[in-house]
Amino acid sequence: MSEININAVKEYLLGLQDHVCNALSEEDGQQIFIEDAWQREQGGGGRTRVLTNGAVFEQAGVNFSHVFGSQLPKSATAARPELEGRDFQAVGVSLVIHPHNPHIPTSHANVRFFIAEKENADPVWWFGGGFDLTPYYPIKEDVIHWHKTAKATCDPFGEGVYEKYKKWCDDYFYLKHRNETRGVGGLFFDDLNEWGFEKSFEFMQSIGNAYVPAYQPIVNKNKNKPYTADERDFQLYRRGRYVEYNLVYDRGTLFGLQTGGRTESILMSLPPLVKWKYNWQPQAGSKEADLYDNYLKPKNWL
Repeated sequence: MSEININAVKEYLLGLQDHVCNALSEEDGQQIFIEDAWQREQGGGGRTRVLTNGAVFEQAGVNFSHVFGSQLPKSATAARPELEGRDFQAVGVSLVIHPHNPHIPTSHANVRFFIAEKENADPVWWFGGGFDLTPYYPIKEDVIHWHKTAKATCDPFGEGVYEKYKKWCDDYFYLKHRNETRGVGGLFFDDLNEWGFEKSFEFMQSIGNAYVPAYQPIVNKNKNKPYTADERDFQLYRRGRYVEYNLVYDRGTLFGLQTGGRTESILMSLPPLVKWKYNWQPQAGSKEADLYDNYLKPKNWL
């Protein structure tokens, strides 16, 4: 097994946070990210960066965190009892982007590394992450571009890698109580260690590096499109699904809250404005129905 180097992972992730923030600030053209450095009482800390009320982005959050401690929460040990009694470190970058314009999708990305150690035992470690897209008024060409970028970043790592992690994304970002996917998917992987540290780390970097070229062209293409009050209202309604997913299902949110992470940084993934409506249904044949009928189901976009 290649040697584990958590400092190299941390250095890469700090640079990734810088890169994403610079690209999104440039695309917004009005606001910049404000940084909020924080410390975790039980060990570690991070730097949260948030852009609000920009010309393009209503709220964009890009988090770096490196937390450590001697006791893992039940959300981490329930399925992996071998982690009990181990010291742990978790380092990652997580981001969620909520644009003003309903013709620009919301996007999410996350890359992370976890290691748990104890005396006289081999370390338990893995990489995880991915990115996914949540459109309101989807454009098929944009969805294809997103998935082409995802496939191109997976292809150097072997045949079937894209297909495996694309399906995992479809399955993971699924709202069981709504019987629909959160959006049009992308990539999701977790527990990656079978390639050894070096190759697994290269894959995580490939995923992190692919986010800006996957998302920025979609933003640039759609940011000046006019939109109506009704389209904005639909965007706010659909944002409710994002809130439901993050608070009911998302393992990263649960892990952060159960490990005493910084609540403000964990919940910056939530949109600043959102609506729920009782038993609302789209009108048949409408642009809103197109989302439900053709995009909120797993599909081979390539």
